[in-house]
Amino acid sequence: MSPPRTQPEDRRPPPARRPGGRTARVRAQVLDAVRAELGEHGFDGLTMDAVAVRAGVHRATVYRRWGDVGGLLADVLDAAGDDDWRPPDTGSLERDLAGLNQEIQDAMAARPPIMAALIAASFRSERAAAAQRRLWEDRYARCEIVVERAVARGELPPGVDARRLLITATAPLYHRLVLLGTPPDPDLPGDAARTAVLAASAGAFTP
Repeated sequence: MSPPRTQPEDRRPPPARRPGGRTARVRAQVLDAVRAELGEHGFDGLTMDAVAVRAGVHRATVYRRWGDVGGLLADVLDAAGDDDWRPPDTGSLERDLAGLNQEIQDAMAARPPIMAALIAASFRSERAAAAQRRLWEDRYARCEIVVERAVARGELPPGVDARRLLITATAPLYHRLVLLGTPPDPDLPGDAARTAVLAASAGAFTP
């Protein structure tokens, strides 16, 4: 049985973004309100009216621009990709991956649990799920430089499948923290990175 939805889904693409001015300020206020409401009340407690009140924006504006809860969630996720974030560059593949994993664990452990709530919401909203996939694709694409640098330094042989290595290195974080719900482990980021590097060095990700 599929879970109930708090708002009807709609198939429209995420709203167009307009730089600067009042539109940008309204968007920032609304997206901040979505994060706060989602972190406090989860997907089932997220409503358009509550977001409008918290953001101090007229409800008609919220409905007109975002359409429904799925549109709000999709825009929050799309906004997360509008940054200049880059993965660590420590001079070592293992340390780079460990640093990346530490960032993931810190984000998952933050309170309110906005990152975990967004992941959970993506299973309830098709628009949020599509935006979540766009965000993952963007982040993994940015992180491929970590593997490219390791190949250039001679730590790994040429031809390593960067995406498979990165997924192997980061997957234990999501499995433990999201699926199993275990508390953060200070050793986990480094252990997962070390395992992935050993596998890569043994040729696990080289055709």
